[in-house]
Amino acid sequence: MTRELRCCPRYPFVASAELIEVDSQQQISARVSDMGLHGCYFDTISPFPEGTLILLKIVKGLVFFEAEGRVVHSRPHLGMGVEFGNIHPYFLKVLRDWLLEAEAAAHTGRAELLR
Repeated sequence: MTRELRCCPRYPFVASAELIEVDSQQQISARVSDMGLHGCYFDTISPFPEGTLILLKIVKGLVFFEAEGRVVHSRPHLGMGVEFGNIHPYFLKVLRDWLLEAEAAAHTGRAELLR
């Protein structure tokens, strides 16, 4: 059994994302599969290696979230876990609103509302 290391819960959350590697400016598209206050998981066949610093933009409907991030684990052909870095206060509010919505959906068994 794997020990849970996160300090905050993550919730199912589906959204599209664009990720840019800071040093090379390489850009990839990904899909968010879960999110928490300090990070999220991106489904992508070509994840960046662990330790990579990225800029990320997550889009859900007409709302978007931007932040710096660092890849904390990477699984080739599957995806990567990213820890958020600096978040502008405006985008922190966006993130908190999304998480409140995701938490409510998880507690009512209505996670399909997040798609």
